[in-house]
Amino acid sequence: MVPGLARANSAKILVLGDSLSAEYGLARGTGWVALLAQRLKDQKSSFTVQNASISGDTTAGGRARLPALLKAHQPAIVIIELGGNDALRGLPLASTRENLLAMTRAAKAAGAKVLLAGMQVPPNYGASYGREFAALFSEVAKAEKTALLPFLLSGVADRPDALDWFQSDRIHPLAKAHPLMLENIWGPLKPLLR
Repeated sequence: MVPGLARANSAKILVLGDSLSAEYGLARGTGWVALLAQRLKDQKSSFTVQNASISGDTTAGGRARLPALLKAHQPAIVIIELGGNDALRGLPLASTRENLLAMTRAAKAAGAKVLLAGMQVPPNYGASYGREFAALFSEVAKAEKTALLPFLLSGVADRPDALDWFQSDRIHPLAKAHPLMLENIWGPLKPLLR
């Protein structure tokens, strides 16, 4: 093999997320994005991972940052994991939807496949808000014909002993939850790697 050829032929997966993807409160290398990068490496995949996640980021923040990231990294796949902070801040659902649509369209226009990683809010936000918020992700994915993971924290936040899987703030998962989050992502991501 010619030196550098594998690197030249590599395709990038850009992860645009918030604290759930930025290893908030975790040792470096233990979050699901790092685990994804390691899995791809172990499988000798041509894909590499660029983590552009920022703790506290909203869909508006991601939308503002995405054009420069697309230009700099020219990803083949963009995983959008944003929206949770919009809900925590009580931002209008319409603006979250619009930002998710805009990011999805921008990524597609740049030639990337998109995987939307959905989120759900705790029951104390109210049943109707919770339903509408969770539905945003499937609505955008359906409208834009993109891949969807309905709930990134499935098998973590909805388990009977969920509190044992979160940091003391009850928002950010412990390191032991991140392999489960990776499995959640891997299902809808795998077909995009072909």
